[in-house]
Amino acid sequence: MSIVTILLVFVVIWWLVFFAVLPLGVQSQDEAGDELEKGHDPGAPANPNLKKKMLYTTIIAAVLTVGYYFVATSGLVDFRNG
Repeated sequence: MSIVTILLVFVVIWWLVFFAVLPLGVQSQDEAGDELEKGHDPGAPANPNLKKKMLYTTIIAAVLTVGYYFVATSGLVDFRNG
């Protein structure tokens, strides 16, 4: 298994996990009680915490990628023969 394959698997897993983690813990500006300016969407997040979510996503994606690597190289599952 090449490093390119591992990196591609990591990137795909990272984006999947990121989109799954994005809505967690988000509070809209309306729910937070923030004063809305005219023309702003009341459903926009007050504080999306993107840096924290990116860190959590990276950790989760790294663990899942390592798991994929060990399953793929152990021979438990054969991805080559259909």
